[in-house]
Amino acid sequence: MKIVFMGTPVFAVSILEKIVTAGHNVQLVVTKEDKPQGRGHKLEFTPVKYIAIERDLNILQPKDLRDIQFINTLKLINPDVIVVAAYGKILPSEIIKMPKYGCINVHPSLLPKYRGATPIHHAILNGDKYTGVTTMYMDEGVDTGDILLTSQIDIDENETTGSLSDKLATLGADLLIDTLKQLEAETITRIKQNELDAIYTKMIDKSMGFVNWHKKSNEIINLIKGLTPWPSAYTYYKEQMMKILEVEKSNEIYEKKKNGEIVKINDKGFIVKTGDGSIVVTKIQMQNSRAMKVVDYMRGHKIEIGEILDIEE
Repeated sequence: MKIVFMGTPVFAVSILEKIVTAGHNVQLVVTKEDKPQGRGHKLEFTPVKYIAIERDLNILQPKDLRDIQFINTLKLINPDVIVVAAYGKILPSEIIKMPKYGCINVHPSLLPKYRGATPIHHAILNGDKYTGVTTMYMDEGVDTGDILLTSQIDIDENETTGSLSDKLATLGADLLIDTLKQLEAETITRIKQNELDAIYTKMIDKSMGFVNWHKKSNEIINLIKGLTPWPSAYTYYKEQMMKILEVEKSNEIYEKKKNGEIVKINDKGFIVKTGDGSIVVTKIQMQNSRAMKVVDYMRGHKIEIGEILDIEE
């Protein structure tokens, strides 16, 4: 099959590699523009661009998908299918209608649950026990097209958005290859989404990361896991921002202590009082410092029992 692939972040890399190794003819890779990164504002390639260069694939990074030159390039290729995996831009109808087998999106949720750009974050934030991947026909809505195939996976207790994304990318790559085979054989069945079951995700931003210690332990743990690796959950220790990167459940109860209070230090980290119990903080990143296990951090710095983790003064 002649394929045009459209994707940008790490999630899309495994899917592109699987298409190539399966022997499909990837005529073009479309990814978002290079962006300036870091203090030097050096232009950084997207993860998909790196792998496309490594695989010696043709690459385009259009600023505007309606650009006539870009549209004409796609028409010349005349792709059998366009595969989209976290590309990051909405496709115009002219592109959606172009390929013989349509535009196929690899979406990391079990649609119609978690439509939108942040389904993996929300599966963790909401404490879901399972999630999955859906391949679907694209239309002009946001993840509203007909479902082709789905694959389900359990969410492990210690799963973060980062680790779950890696698993779903692998799952999605395999599911896409199955989808392409069935499309070509014309054996696939398209299923309409039930709009009554549709749930849309909201965008994730840094302000969501502030830890409210009055909440229940499970809610706090889900927040920390759901915002790892980005944008990270955070609190303040002695007016310095402290990112909280890893935590564990604690069965210890401290009814007479204040929520957010550091109540104990053990061989894994420090225990913080929550709205319904406590949690153990095991990995942190202090302001202008690197990420460290708490036990390593405390070899050179003091964490004081009785301090209240709170907002910046």
